[in-house]
Amino acid sequence: MVDSIGIKRVGIRDYLSIDLEVWMNDPDDMDFKPRTKIEGNTFSVLSGSSGEIMASIELDDEQMEAAERDRLVELRIKFGVHGMHGRLFHIHPIIADGKAKKLANSNWKTVQPIQFD
Repeated sequence: MVDSIGIKRVGIRDYLSIDLEVWMNDPDDMDFKPRTKIEGNTFSVLSGSSGEIMASIELDDEQMEAAERDRLVELRIKFGVHGMHGRLFHIHPIIADGKAKKLANSNWKTVQPIQFD
């Protein structure tokens, strides 16, 4: 189950591009089905399974124009799991890898349609 979603950056590339940081409760959680919608100037990321709004941000005029033109958004998602990711306080170097300070995060990129209300 998704614990929280944070919007880190909004930009324009080929489409409206939004960087998300998604925190999961357990490494075996597979319940992440993002849906996107724009209501007024507010962009929201919803949970596909429950329908609740997980994160929102206000878009400026240029970003709204790109969203209305393409009606698609590129989501660039960085996943983290509570208890596994984040800063380690005790560094245990692995000889083969050098000094490991953080565990690797998985990344995901997808293009989603935007629902306008």
